[in-house]
Amino acid sequence: MIDTLIEKIKQKNNPTVAGLDPKLDYLPEDMINSAFEKYGETFEGAAAAIFEFNKTLIDSLYDIVPAVKPQAAYYEMYGIEGIKCLKKTIDYARKKDMYVILDAKRGDIGATSEAYATAYLGKTKLGVIDTEAFGADCMTVNPYLGTDGVLPFVKQCGQNKKGIFVLVKTSNKSSGELQDLKAGGRYIYEHVAELVKKWGSDVVGTYGYSCVGAVVGATYPEQAEQLRRLMPRTYFLVPGYGAQGGGAENVKPCFNEDGLGAIVNASRSIMCAYKKNGGTVGEAARAEAIRMRDDILSVLE
Repeated sequence: MIDTLIEKIKQKNNPTVAGLDPKLDYLPEDMINSAFEKYGETFEGAAAAIFEFNKTLIDSLYDIVPAVKPQAAYYEMYGIEGIKCLKKTIDYARKKDMYVILDAKRGDIGATSEAYATAYLGKTKLGVIDTEAFGADCMTVNPYLGTDGVLPFVKQCGQNKKGIFVLVKTSNKSSGELQDLKAGGRYIYEHVAELVKKWGSDVVGTYGYSCVGAVVGATYPEQAEQLRRLMPRTYFLVPGYGAQGGGAENVKPCFNEDGLGAIVNASRSIMCAYKKNGGTVGEAARAEAIRMRDDILSVLE
């Protein structure tokens, strides 16, 4: 439910989310070596090192950052053990009372989307028992198969008090190849924005924001300003801050005048802060998260 995320943002006075997109290159050597000594140079060893890295980050951030965003691909590349690590990371973050946005960008024909939605946001039926497979609070969704590919996720939002962020205008350099094409005199991202409003019209929380949000990149502030006008009650997940070049002024158009409406993601700039600034993984990540929070709040105030 988007209300849960908003409450955590308000409690911590921090509209940011820390991306957990780990790979071995990002980890300290001693953390990798310790896991490999125990498990060998195996997927199990890699997953053990990554989980230790994630725990260190979460332990250092949970009291100041409201949410984490693990990117599924960074776990899938380590096979079954990586997927187990993803589940453990979700569980650990939720144990620390953090909101978990799973960045999986799923979307398929209706029946397959229903399976994805059940896996990540719902409960899988096991005989007479219904059990969460992953238990994320929210996830990213690819809308390019249309309504029947998105509605299964919306259904889970209503049934299980979950949320989704639909790709609208993404932060990557080539996003315009498709999203900036025109059809019927409007950009494709504008058409998707109208659909996002429609899909989310029946799952609105007490703060007036829909549980169907939009991914809007910080690297395109003019389009973000336009989309904010088109979707005034849609929450934005904003990638592109930090390592991708976006700054506080870039993300400002994503917010509403109430100071809500957006949550800004940074991944590498937090995870790898120790490489740039020195100190331990946890100390450097915490310092960068505080700097990012203060940077963004300075333009909102």
